[in-house]
Amino acid sequence: MEQIVLDREILMVLAIIGLAIFLFVVEWIRVDMVAIMMTVLLPILNLVTPKEAFSGFSSNAVISIIAVIVIGAGLDKTGIINRLVQPVVRIAGNSASRVVIALGTTVAVISSFMQNIGAAALFLPAIRRVSKNMNLPLSQMLMPIGFCAILGGTLTLVGCSPLILLNDLIAQFDLEPFRLFDVTPIGAALLVAGIASFILLGRFVLPKGGEETETERDNGSTMAYENLGEVFELYAPPDFGKFRDPLTVKNLRDKHQINAVAFSGPDRLRMNTLPPDFEIRADSYIAIFGKKENIQEAAEAHGLELKEEVKVFKDYLTPEVSGIIEAVVGPRSEFIGKTLRQVHFWEQYQVNPVAIYRSNQVFFSGLSSMELHAGDLLVLEGTWDRFKILEEKHNFIFTMPIGEVMKPDKAMLAALWLTVSLVMIIVFKMQLSVCLMTGAFGMILCRVLTIDEAYQAIDWRTVFLLAGLIPLGIAAEKSGAAAWIAHTVLSIIGEVSPIGLLTAIAVLSTFFTLVISNVGATVLLVPLVVNMALATGTDPRMAALVVGIATSNSFLLPTHQVNALYMGPGRYRSIDFMKAGGLMTVIFIVVLIAMLVLFYGV
Repeated sequence: MEQIVLDREILMVLAIIGLAIFLFVVEWIRVDMVAIMMTVLLPILNLVTPKEAFSGFSSNAVISIIAVIVIGAGLDKTGIINRLVQPVVRIAGNSASRVVIALGTTVAVISSFMQNIGAAALFLPAIRRVSKNMNLPLSQMLMPIGFCAILGGTLTLVGCSPLILLNDLIAQFDLEPFRLFDVTPIGAALLVAGIASFILLGRFVLPKGGEETETERDNGSTMAYENLGEVFELYAPPDFGKFRDPLTVKNLRDKHQINAVAFSGPDRLRMNTLPPDFEIRADSYIAIFGKKENIQEAAEAHGLELKEEVKVFKDYLTPEVSGIIEAVVGPRSEFIGKTLRQVHFWEQYQVNPVAIYRSNQVFFSGLSSMELHAGDLLVLEGTWDRFKILEEKHNFIFTMPIGEVMKPDKAMLAALWLTVSLVMIIVFKMQLSVCLMTGAFGMILCRVLTIDEAYQAIDWRTVFLLAGLIPLGIAAEKSGAAAWIAHTVLSIIGEVSPIGLLTAIAVLSTFFTLVISNVGATVLLVPLVVNMALATGTDPRMAALVVGIATSNSFLLPTHQVNALYMGPGRYRSIDFMKAGGLMTVIFIVVLIAMLVLFYGV
């Protein structure tokens, strides 16, 4: 094996790769900022040309990602995906195993053509309803179906960012590109194995759920807020406040577990967000969210009058204007370790926290002083426009789409343009980005989405992450750094068979995707493993494919977006993911390698 000499250029690339990995792990700056740093740093150091530094923005992968996101948003906007839930649940019947198989398979298929976090979020309300109707612990259903959403990303070449990126990364090695369904046999086997493992072994690795208390029944098997109560209207008479201590929103929450969510004073000016220290004044109306018995108790204790129906706040409390929604604190949220008071939550976002769910506990009081943790589920009340502003900050993952005007009449058009894209890919075998962008443009042209809605749907952080890291892969290959790392690794592990090498690559990819993003892991590893494969006589396309698929092996920790989304509603702990995810991780690698041997003849 020819020895590659470390020169100045290779050392510089290795240093930059090390810096990128370090910043991904410590998260001092956002991952997309790290990627943008690469596009600036690499041409300044003359490791790539300026054209190569910004080539990612015009790459097939980035355009395909944008188009897939727009197509997914169009399908979501028409409600076409939600229509699948009812018949699927009916087919599943009353068997828990059949429900997991039916819903898991459906969410996986949807996830193969849109972002898996979107597919998982769409199915969350349905899973809760099924759990409640069948009297099954939600914790035994959410994790299997969430894992299926992740596995669905391996069913097609547009199912996840690493696979979309794959053809661009292997193009520099003049390797034959993969087609849309080349990965489908492997993805299907992974999905079947994943579902089967939970059906056969789920009772050993999933939380038992146990006997539910009354409180747990209230918050576990349905939408978290469904059994927390409803909105009533209270009136504070003109003599309210005389000869008594001031009554604040915090007092009502702490003493009676109810929440004041709107206020109309003597001048009838309305406030839709009430901070904890807000005082209830005389001759005013208050919109109160909670259980009726608690509200009646509070009214009697404080001399308030409970109205028979909501009148003053009728226009504000319509489903078209406002509502109650669940939001999970994301794994990279700026709110982690801070309290709602510290981030000025009421003043900045103008929505009302109603309750916080953490593991198997629900908190109604002390919300303003609780330090938030990743995976905490907050029940929030407010207007849809304020929720949209909150969503844009990316600190929360919402468990259901924020209320908006749907377009069910455009469902057939959305399905038509998705079909057009697939036909162009499969029959005419045109470039992926052209086919997908045709479908996205068709949806905009037919007003399934407006152009502004399409722009808003695109996750620009993902776009910049992809585009910014592509030149790092180019630099690693051009400088010889990838080849040097490959030869160094091979000299350490010695002689290895193709199957042994591919297994090692799968394990390495799994580890990388747990500590850095799956896109970052793919960009860094593909040039490396292709060089390793070439040096050992292994098929380099298969080595790259293992990276593209194995970077979806994100089950061990709740760091994946789908795991983070389901952690709060399922009341999971990290140890729960380690148990079930550990089993799934091993099965994933075994099935992946077995299918490469059986289907591709490795």
